[in-house]
Amino acid sequence: MKLQDKVCIVTGAASGIGKEIALVYAREGGKVAIADMNLAAAQATADEITKAGGTAMAVAMDVTSEEQVNAAVAAVVAAYGGVDVLVSNAGIQIVHPVEDFPFADWKKMLAIHLDGAFLTTKACVPHMKASGKGGSIIYMGSVHSKEASLLKSAYVTAKHGLIGLCKVVAKEGGKHGIRANVICPGFVRTPLVDKQIPEQAAVLGISEDDVIKKVMLKETVDGEFTTVQDVADVALLFAGFNSNALTGQSLVVSHGWFMQ
Repeated sequence: MKLQDKVCIVTGAASGIGKEIALVYAREGGKVAIADMNLAAAQATADEITKAGGTAMAVAMDVTSEEQVNAAVAAVVAAYGGVDVLVSNAGIQIVHPVEDFPFADWKKMLAIHLDGAFLTTKACVPHMKASGKGGSIIYMGSVHSKEASLLKSAYVTAKHGLIGLCKVVAKEGGKHGIRANVICPGFVRTPLVDKQIPEQAAVLGISEDDVIKKVMLKETVDGEFTTVQDVADVALLFAGFNSNALTGQSLVVSHGWFMQ
């Protein structure tokens, strides 16, 4: 049990990558808070964990709202006594060429990915300091934290920004035992990615099959999607690593799409 009795908040945890991380954390003994805008779906995930013998609770959280973030973190602390692990995972995707990108969509993308990471970090760090035990903050980046792709100006900008935030948090948190790291997955076959396939096919004028083979998986070594389990395994590594030896880092999980 690598996370026995550790309190873990996972944002965007009602589905996809976030849900898989929550399930893995619970199996490893963590007390998991499922934070999501969709409270009913979050509760369903929490119930799934509880029925399997784990410990979980659901909290409503719009990561762009400082009030909601603070209230949700306070509820978790009241229920479980603190915060040991934060996974800032909530995210969306909107694709347009730069010249056609609505400013409102640009602001929405940066708010969810960057403001959300900042606000949840700001809310959790004081509790990690107060415990005297430190903690682990994990940001869900992307290969697009390192590389660029067509049509994704806002997403690429936001994901690059997470690495900068991570490095600052790692430096500020070091003396308190607070570690910060970024997971950078390749394309994971989630509803978010499934939605992109027809959108990119329409904009690029190619078939959906070509989007998968010639755009999404072209640079991988084996033509395979990264899985939610792949990402959850790395999230477990970062959460369970208990020294400052591993902090301020970004780990790419992409079937070789991007090699550092």
